[in-house]
Amino acid sequence: MRSAPSSPREADTAIERGREDEEESGVLLGRGLASWYGGSLHGRRTASGERFDCGELTAAHRTLPFGARVCVRSLVNGKVVVVRVNDRGPFAPGRVIDLSQAAAQELGMVGLGIKPVEIWHMGPDDDSCPEDLPELDPSSTPAASPAAAPAGAAQARTNQGAARTTPRKSRARRR
Repeated sequence: MRSAPSSPREADTAIERGREDEEESGVLLGRGLASWYGGSLHGRRTASGERFDCGELTAAHRTLPFGARVCVRSLVNGKVVVVRVNDRGPFAPGRVIDLSQAAAQELGMVGLGIKPVEIWHMGPDDDSCPEDLPELDPSSTPAASPAAAPAGAAQARTNQGAARTTPRKSRARRR
């Protein structure tokens, strides 16, 4: 099993390496914060052209190819979910993946809004996350994790930012 990539470029190289060796799964593509988006975007077109369904196990990622399937593991509780990349994002600083509401529910993060995760490569014939994932290391959880913030506050911040597709217009001051 390979170690986590230390840069976005190294993560892209790991993805390419995974494509070349299609039989190998269990390559750690990265760690970071995941957020989720749901109802307000349901039915809208994603960057891949398909309609977003908040009930499907899908995700947005900045560089993974559309259709790529990855295993996402929560660093808080160890739960895993397999998602298919069908959109681009997240565009919030510090986030590595945006999950659909269904995927967030599988990871137990709907109440938290933001959760530290690992993203693992899956082979084309894999139906589930690799069984040989290493044990969770408590020190691998990001220190400044919003998961420690009050659940309602984190969820509200995440969902407001994820649901907004256009920048807010500035409001004129009342005198």
